[in-house]
Amino acid sequence: MKTLFPPYAHPSPSLPLDGDTWIVREAPGERRSLHQSLGRVDLDWGSRSLADVLADVDAWRADGAEGLFLDRAPAGSGGVGPVALTVRLAARRGLHRVVLNPGVPTHPLYRDLGVRICTFEGPWEAYQNWDGDGSKTGDGHIVHGVPTALLTAARRLMGRRGAGFGLATDASPYVSAGSFAGGAGSGDR
Repeated sequence: MKTLFPPYAHPSPSLPLDGDTWIVREAPGERRSLHQSLGRVDLDWGSRSLADVLADVDAWRADGAEGLFLDRAPAGSGGVGPVALTVRLAARRGLHRVVLNPGVPTHPLYRDLGVRICTFEGPWEAYQNWDGDGSKTGDGHIVHGVPTALLTAARRLMGRRGAGFGLATDASPYVSAGSFAGGAGSGDR
């Protein structure tokens, strides 16, 4: 299973650099070169203007990101058109690796876009009770707020549920970015 670090969960500096680790970056700038870098584009559940989204896509292309993490993506059928257009335009700009993150299972039409989809993003408590309805083998699962002693159990549960990529982390997305200034939140190491 590939590891995907969302912006709020940073890898340990001792994490080996490899091609099976994706790091989602919040803004263009310095990065560890051997990890696959995905630039975060906030779709704001489909409410951002296409011009603003494409400006972000162009900024990540100029930065040299390997792909995009389309965060807070819409999951219903009404959002398929704008997301499909964003994916096509990203591909035209050379950003072929795209991860769609609605954090919930999507309408089946999203499967036709040829992108990876995160069908779960939420706290450990919710993940334990999640039935996986609407998720497919290979989808992404991002589980935050896992007690440190249960990180291995969370990874195993992700594997049993068929996650193709994701992260179990004790970090929380609800901590402000300033909290990470002196180092990093911890991740699943």
